[in-house]
Amino acid sequence: MSGAQSFDVVVLGSGAAGLTAALNLADRFKVVVLAKGGLSEGSTAWAQGGIAAVLDEGDTFEQHIEDTMIAGAGLNDRETVEFVVENAPAAIARLAELGVPFNEEGPGWHLTREGGHSHRRIVHVDDATGWAVQQALERAAQAHPNITLVPDRVAIDLVTGRHGVRYSGDGRVWGVYAINRKSGGVELFTGRATILATGGAGRTYLYSTAPRGATGDGIAMAWRAGCRVSNMEFMQFHPTCLYNLEVKNFLITEAVRGEGGMLKLPSGVPNGGHRFMPDFDERAELAPRDVVARAIDHEIKRLGLDYVHLDISHQPPDFVKHHFPTIYAKLLTLGIDITRQPIPVVPAQHYTCGGVIIDLHGCTDLPGLYAAGEVSESGLHGANRLASNSLLECFVFGEAAARHIAANFDSFPEPPAIRPWDESRVTDSDEEVIVQHNWREIRRFMWDYVGIVRTNKRLERAQHRIRLLRQEVADYYGHFRVTPDLVELRNLVEVADLIVRSALSRKESRGLHYTLDYPDLLPEARDTVLAP
Repeated sequence: MSGAQSFDVVVLGSGAAGLTAALNLADRFKVVVLAKGGLSEGSTAWAQGGIAAVLDEGDTFEQHIEDTMIAGAGLNDRETVEFVVENAPAAIARLAELGVPFNEEGPGWHLTREGGHSHRRIVHVDDATGWAVQQALERAAQAHPNITLVPDRVAIDLVTGRHGVRYSGDGRVWGVYAINRKSGGVELFTGRATILATGGAGRTYLYSTAPRGATGDGIAMAWRAGCRVSNMEFMQFHPTCLYNLEVKNFLITEAVRGEGGMLKLPSGVPNGGHRFMPDFDERAELAPRDVVARAIDHEIKRLGLDYVHLDISHQPPDFVKHHFPTIYAKLLTLGIDITRQPIPVVPAQHYTCGGVIIDLHGCTDLPGLYAAGEVSESGLHGANRLASNSLLECFVFGEAAARHIAANFDSFPEPPAIRPWDESRVTDSDEEVIVQHNWREIRRFMWDYVGIVRTNKRLERAQHRIRLLRQEVADYYGHFRVTPDLVELRNLVEVADLIVRSALSRKESRGLHYTLDYPDLLPEARDTVLAP
């Protein structure tokens, strides 16, 4: 094993949740932040739209709460929603203090509106808010002497009492084993507390707006360690991902529709150019994401299309360039001038609403283990996340976890002696091609069978394939040297299984889970909870 390093707190993930937690802990504690790849490669940097908060005179906390509950199809935990919404303005103020250059208008910030919101309440930095936030958090973390930032570490498993030199059945978490991408060796990072901020599981699907590393690692590791997970059937599909054979995951932000973009059938089909969203919902393009994604999916399947069009070319060119400079510039390189032409779009997996169950302090079921952001299920999103509530959740729960750790740190025991990683399995596999094939197979059948519209038959077919893949992966993991690709494949199989099991257990259609076998809504909203 390449080495063991000890800190007060171990943070897995270098996005908004992880860095927020680290910055709130670092004045008192030594914190290490592990990134799977580069520090900026997580989902935070990809977020275009912005952050939802009540900042306008005519807006109220109650309206933001109500919009969140409506989008979540009544499955949200109201106490959690109130907690996050009421802490939102302060979170925005702290980001501004860190130097995030939010767009201004008059005496305050420029606020945009997105689907499902009853008011303009999205504070943003042009159409690249996440990148600006990521850079500000990284600068602050790099400048802090108590924060150690360690990129290129692929977490394998959480360290618990069973990894101790003296075996213990205690489920307390002491840190993580992680592969050093450069050396290939396995390193041990220990701490009295560990925070999962590893993001979602978007890459379980063929089409996703998530970054390459979003393979559900934190969810799978927490599940294997003994945590419950909840609501994994609720996978949000963003309605408008760019359809392009070379560029697979470029998101066209919801704000394009918020500023007047219209969804139309492409020319060359019956009724080509028709604006179809008013046929499905009176809110048209501003309906919640699940409604818009299903409508697009319906039109694509009905007409045998590859994509539909999102058109904002009726707005003045200067208006479009000013509001969407990143999208305008990117699409221009692909031969699309959005001031004159429509954008070809398809739905794509966008957000994991379920995850590791946490309370208002970010505590999981296991002592010493916390979670924040997309890896978690806090009760904020319910059956469908409201636009621009995701970054907000990262800031509020990253800070909440840090607060709880700081208040209770003195009562946390010191880590025991931990066994080094077993390096006896040093055989290199010559079957890397099989790992890649299995990865592709999972993503394809999850898209085909566990996508926007589901049936029991499709879900059972997916489950059958997962069982076969699980046996193959277990064989690989037991006999060969662990590699980043093998670790990710192992986690993808675990998460795919959790998604399918959750979907099969829900006998209704609610929010993002839509099944032809149970199209109606049950009278009582209940979480799907899976226990190891």
